[in-house]
Amino acid sequence: MTLASMTGFARIEGAAEGWTWAWEARSVNGRGLDVRVRLPNGFEALEPKVRSAAKAVLSRGNVQVSLQYARGEAGEALVVHEDIARNLLEALQPLVQDGLAQPARIDGLLGVRGVLDVPRMGADAEQMQAIADAMAHGIAPLFDALDAARRSEGAAIGAVLAAALDGIAALTAKARQCAAAQPEAILQRLKAQLADLREQPDMDPQRLAQEAALLALKADVREELDRLDAHIAAARTLLAAREPVGRKLEFLIQEFNREANTLCAKSSTLDLTELGLALKTGIDQMREQAANVE
Repeated sequence: MTLASMTGFARIEGAAEGWTWAWEARSVNGRGLDVRVRLPNGFEALEPKVRSAAKAVLSRGNVQVSLQYARGEAGEALVVHEDIARNLLEALQPLVQDGLAQPARIDGLLGVRGVLDVPRMGADAEQMQAIADAMAHGIAPLFDALDAARRSEGAAIGAVLAAALDGIAALTAKARQCAAAQPEAILQRLKAQLADLREQPDMDPQRLAQEAALLALKADVREELDRLDAHIAAARTLLAAREPVGRKLEFLIQEFNREANTLCAKSSTLDLTELGLALKTGIDQMREQAANVE
């Protein structure tokens, strides 16, 4: 099976010219592909490459990508941009005076983007471009690793789905045997309902025939069982597919549930009703697992 989950994590580390860095990617369930990128100041140009690499490998999921780096040279120090901090304090002062805000704390100020920075002084533009290029080499391996993690979990989900599908197939076969063994019960039920109809005054014979045909149709569950068999075959095909099948699988499970509901509604015996309820339980197990399939 080649199913992929939408949940995964990957980390790729790199180093060059005294710099060290690490790419991290996390993904969870999502209706579509939503990629959010957090990059340090000065490396924003890498974002298009990250998004392009993500789209080349993934089709669904909420993905968060981040890049952290450090420099090993002695004397490296943090830089506090006092002018930005002062401007921010002056802008907030009227709100503080009016009682609409608390006085700014140092930890809050340092958390504002642009106030605190790691300097890259001494690194010219050519060197910075070389570092950025070296960092970019880790983007494709990052998403390859994320895809591998998602496929590893997808294999586990696929095994659970296959087991649930086998259970549904077995229950459908039992339901077919149960339905085939109940023609006499169906016949007796129809006779009783037709007898009730005949007792109604001025019953039109044509209306009686229509009601009899309708009752016979409602009592026959073979069509629902045939559809369940078809859905089982379609689900097995999806589980073996190489392309993303999460959306198709979710839709197919809705069809499974519709047939199981109809089977329960048409059932005329306790055994068939119990099989229908067991089918609904197995289908619900599939639905829970399919919600995480890409």
